[in-house]
Amino acid sequence: MALVTSGNSEFDRDTAVTRRATGIYEAQLSAGWTIIQAVNGGYLLALMGRALGDALPHPDPLSVTAHYLTASVPGPAVIRTDVVRTGRTMSTGTATLVQFEEDGIEVERLRVLAAYGDLGALPDDVRTTAKPPAIPPYEHCLGADSAPGGAPAIPGSTAIAERLDLRLDPATAGWAVGAPSGRGEMRAWFGLADGRDPDPLSLLLTVDALPPTAFEMGLSGWVPTVELTVHVRHRPAPGPLRVAITTRNLAGGFLEEDAEVWDAEDRLVAQSRQLARALGVD
Repeated sequence: MALVTSGNSEFDRDTAVTRRATGIYEAQLSAGWTIIQAVNGGYLLALMGRALGDALPHPDPLSVTAHYLTASVPGPAVIRTDVVRTGRTMSTGTATLVQFEEDGIEVERLRVLAAYGDLGALPDDVRTTAKPPAIPPYEHCLGADSAPGGAPAIPGSTAIAERLDLRLDPATAGWAVGAPSGRGEMRAWFGLADGRDPDPLSLLLTVDALPPTAFEMGLSGWVPTVELTVHVRHRPAPGPLRVAITTRNLAGGFLEEDAEVWDAEDRLVAQSRQLARALGVD
């Protein structure tokens, strides 16, 4: 068996997988990346991305789509990968993550379809109308212990919050002090608490690590992901990331979240869209 990882940060250790056989990997879902009792979807996607990066001949995720079937819990898991197609510049694979109940019954948690390539080999030409989000300087944004009046900016502390260096734009943090704006927006500076620089794999976590836009729409409670698609556009430069997430439509108990991630060199390095359930809707 071979251990598959890329460093010794907490993120790297907790997304490490062990190759048990061709296409089969063992993993340990860490309790450090949970929200309430469930394991965070972005962390799970990074874990799957680690296994696919080993199974496929190309190094970087370009497009990853995940369907979350049941809530994952901390503990052992098995990831099964399958190589669908390999080409000169891209390869495509699938992966499933399963866990086992106490009686031994296998439960599928997550299914992924992904395209991989080499971000370093892409052409440099950029033609875009996209602009980095207007976020106040890092020191003027709100962390877990810096809300006005001393109240925590992110109440109901979760394990994952201790692993993130997250600073919310005050304009999208009204929900934290009981005054949501009613707009489906969330913006923040983002990094990992241990100072690990971002890379294509950690971007799969970044797009799903901010508080839900539903909070700023006046809803509360868990907002589980149904489907998440991530496009990785560039290898990010070292330094903090800026993340902007918007929701335009909440209907039938579901909402979409569109995310953009910008690096320290003002490049759009990742985009995503997810469909989530708004369990706070009466």
